[in-house]
Amino acid sequence: MAKKAQAAGEQVLPAGYVPSLAKTYKEEIVPALMKQFGYSSIMQCPKLVKITINEGVGDATGDKKLVEVAQQELTAITGQKAIITTSRKDISNFKLRKGMPIGVKVTLRNVKMYEFLERLIRITLPRIRDFNGIAEKMDGQGNYTLGVKEQIIFPEIDIEKITKILGMEITFVTTAKTDEECHALLKAFGLPFKKHNN
Repeated sequence: MAKKAQAAGEQVLPAGYVPSLAKTYKEEIVPALMKQFGYSSIMQCPKLVKITINEGVGDATGDKKLVEVAQQELTAITGQKAIITTSRKDISNFKLRKGMPIGVKVTLRNVKMYEFLERLIRITLPRIRDFNGIAEKMDGQGNYTLGVKEQIIFPEIDIEKITKILGMEITFVTTAKTDEECHALLKAFGLPFKKHNN
């Protein structure tokens, strides 16, 4: 099974492995949030449930190979096999028919979620030229979506082999009930939100 996953480009982690961000959440973030929001129980503390990464491939209607390349790239970036997403209905303006491949998607949970988050914060985002932080707009339901314009910011991507620059949306789904809680949780993990000049 492990060999099959490796052949597909998936990341295989040792049994019993606990990512450092999972430890940080338990040992540092939970006590800090309990103090900040006055929770009476650990169960009230917001937690990160999953991270979904969506990559749309607009030209896929004319070239199906683009979707396969995007699938390989997203699998390399996340360490988990990306699935191909298809259109749900016919849209004649875009030459789209129901069931046509239009992008790729990965949903990360548990260990792979924390591993991806750590690489994103420590390695990937600092590689963006003139980077000055990410926008703070939450969705009001405990989730946050980060837009990335180019997949080449990820070190797993070989720029020499790039056929097309693709953007992606990275959505952090949490159990937070308010934007404030969601922001505090993600900031505690290390997401570099833009600083406001007071």
